[in-house]
Amino acid sequence: MKNSNINQERLLKVILAPHISEKATFIGEKNNQTVFRVVTDATKKEIKDAIELLWKEQKIEVKNVQTINVKGKSKRFGRFVGHRNDWKKAIVSIKEGQELSFANFSNAEVK
Repeated sequence: MKNSNINQERLLKVILAPHISEKATFIGEKNNQTVFRVVTDATKKEIKDAIELLWKEQKIEVKNVQTINVKGKSKRFGRFVGHRNDWKKAIVSIKEGQELSFANFSNAEVK
């Protein structure tokens, strides 16, 4: 029982934010997929479980998860060279007839 609480807490920290871009919007409209920024050490199984946990009131079922490691860019600020952080992107496929609604977002409570 205690192990599932730790697992549930971990799942709530896996999804960082939705990633909004022109490509992400195109993918969402065409293939019923949504793009998220996730923790760099997250697995596909954790991402799937986190999505289903966060949208459990809408009974969302995840069909497929694809992950991409995005390398951070090197940037110059005058004579200083900096580096943006690496991050992980997850493309989540939702079953046909379902849609993720960010307006009706359920707060999954950890008991």
